[in-house]
Amino acid sequence: MKLLKLFVVALSIGAAGVAAAHSNDYLDTVQAPNGGQLRMAGGYHYELVIKPAGKDSANEVLVYVTDHAGKEISVAGATGTATILSNGKATVQLKPEGKNLMKGAGNFATSPNLKAVVSIGLAGQQPEQARFTPFATKLAESDHMHHH
Repeated sequence: MKLLKLFVVALSIGAAGVAAAHSNDYLDTVQAPNGGQLRMAGGYHYELVIKPAGKDSANEVLVYVTDHAGKEISVAGATGTATILSNGKATVQLKPEGKNLMKGAGNFATSPNLKAVVSIGLAGQQPEQARFTPFATKLAESDHMHHH
């Protein structure tokens, strides 16, 4: 019984260590391979890159899917959406484009307070979600805290 209890404690410490290693704060310190923002989504990492377009064309929304080790995950047959909240709400349909890239385009304002919720269902799997604040900076967040 004592051994089992020890095992359960060790397991929960190990699991907590894994969870802490992939917190949003931790992921914000990681240089994302494509210059975007990394977030956990179930057993995967999503990297959101928003490429603002000119005045009259849609902004590109790119989401790269990898495992926790950064290995590319195939998005063949996947479906997805990015819900963009920025001076209104826009829903961008994401479609597979290349090995681990989901891509779409939409008309929305790219402001520092933009928030995005990305939901991707890999082939034969339930969708996983991640929340992003791709244009927020650490400086802006800490500065904002002093105004309350």
